[in-house]
Amino acid sequence: MTTEKKTPPLFTDLEKKIIALLQTDIPVVKQPFLEMAEKIGITEQEFLRVLKDLNDRGIIRRFGATLKHQKTGFKANAMVAWKVAEDRVEKTGTIMASFREITHCYRRNPAPGWKYNLYTMVHAGSKEAIHALVKKISEAVEEDEYEILFSKKELKKTSMNYFED
Repeated sequence: MTTEKKTPPLFTDLEKKIIALLQTDIPVVKQPFLEMAEKIGITEQEFLRVLKDLNDRGIIRRFGATLKHQKTGFKANAMVAWKVAEDRVEKTGTIMASFREITHCYRRNPAPGWKYNLYTMVHAGSKEAIHALVKKISEAVEEDEYEILFSKKELKKTSMNYFED
């Protein structure tokens, strides 16, 4: 007689509920996790315990905010591609990321025929303001090889959905 070993589920029902909630907008209140916990009928401490466990297991690695720049007054947006010496990427990226108008800053391997390896997403009130800000950033990091790629149209801005609530 053979006995089949059952594989435990990857996620508990509670974990699925919490992940589904995290796929939505986090409330902009003093205790957002308390509000979210109450929504599914658990304590804030239990909610945070499950979050910590998901993080410890590598299931959730980070939280990221999505800036709805149109609602905050930013009318111009641009991706700036920078050519930065590899031994300066970390320091340069840290300085760039400190500018409040930058929402994303990351390094990528240059593609064939494309020399840029560091990218920043910049938001401002106008194209002129973007140009002035990029010049200021360029001077701050002592890098002058870059391309400003202005956004023409936002096609998609959604997060992954793993579970339905």
